[in-house]
Amino acid sequence: MSLLPIILVGVVLVFAIVRPRGLPEIVVAGPAAIAVVLAGAVTVGEARDEVTAMAPTVVFLVAVLILAHAADALGVFHWVSQVLRQGSRRDPRRLLTYVFGAAAVTTAVLSLDATVVLLTPAVIVAARSINASPQPNSYAAAHLSNSASTLLPVSNLTNLIAFSATGLTFLHFTALMALPWIVTIVIEYVIFRWFFRSELRADTTDGPVPEIRHSPAPVLPLSIIGATLFGFAASGFVGIEPAWVAVAGAAVLSAIALRRRRTDLKRIVYAADLWFCAFVLVLGVVVAGVAHGPVGGAVARILPSDTGYVSLLVVAAVAAIASNLVNNLPATLLMIAALGPSAPTGLVLAMLIGVNLGPNLTYVGSLATMLWRRVATSVDAAPTLATFTLLGLATTPLALLGAVSALWLVL
Repeated sequence: MSLLPIILVGVVLVFAIVRPRGLPEIVVAGPAAIAVVLAGAVTVGEARDEVTAMAPTVVFLVAVLILAHAADALGVFHWVSQVLRQGSRRDPRRLLTYVFGAAAVTTAVLSLDATVVLLTPAVIVAARSINASPQPNSYAAAHLSNSASTLLPVSNLTNLIAFSATGLTFLHFTALMALPWIVTIVIEYVIFRWFFRSELRADTTDGPVPEIRHSPAPVLPLSIIGATLFGFAASGFVGIEPAWVAVAGAAVLSAIALRRRRTDLKRIVYAADLWFCAFVLVLGVVVAGVAHGPVGGAVARILPSDTGYVSLLVVAAVAAIASNLVNNLPATLLMIAALGPSAPTGLVLAMLIGVNLGPNLTYVGSLATMLWRRVATSVDAAPTLATFTLLGLATTPLALLGAVSALWLVL
């Protein structure tokens, strides 16, 4: 019986990666959750508690996906692509700098899904518009969708799941993670400049430059996004869940997009990706079967309980390894259970660094990376396993070391 949850987690993840015939992940995750309950690996009460605990996170995920869709429908990402092109001055190195800034901010404010789904095509278009290779910019979007998601509690699903375990307010969480976030981005940028040095030295002045329709900055959508971010920061002071702030922002922006006929209800529902959200909701039940078994116990035994520098490194490293073995979302659930309800805040934050930065090592490290592969391929900029792996080996260990060192300094 103890092997059943492990097998089921593996089956669910393989199905999520392959997605035969485009079937949603819930097709296997739902029956798997029922199976672990029927087998007694998770009680009905524990399953109910898992679903209840995950519900606010899933509501937030739906709201952010709709918010990002409405922002795209109202021209935010077209405008971003235009800014990238103009700011680059046909210099691939300048373009990469702008892309790093855009990806870091988009990931932090609108979550990594917006970076993967909406910003990736925008940066590829910007690169091609100046006759530059899209490769450095596309890989930058992929990497920063993971590694730049440590700043805010709302930047990543993993952060949202672990936020309550930190015992921090929105602003305190952000203050502690700001330096690790900055250090991570700087390390990634320096290595990207070296890794893609030949593509970034390419002459882009020859050849025609494709025309891009210029449009003014979408002030109203950007203002609503800014107000939503302010609402996230203020929510802790008034006892409101960040999920409801996201719902309000998504509702307002969607109403504007509908009124301007930039989208319709069918596309909004499609953007919400309800089947994926249902998958996230039940995945916790499947992983709970592992967390409550010998694997969870073994992980709990090897994790330290103090917040010394070495302990922070150990927790981050274990979390990073777990992310690349079982994907970062199950790894987060497993690590939170292993750390226990009274885990020091520093260890929870180190764990988040591991599950957010670690996935840059492999394709299967995060759902965002798997989605990025599909998005990049759909716009004729398919990544290669060799490049992704070599880039991950060059960036991830140093980024983890730098981010954990920065966290240790601020704790």
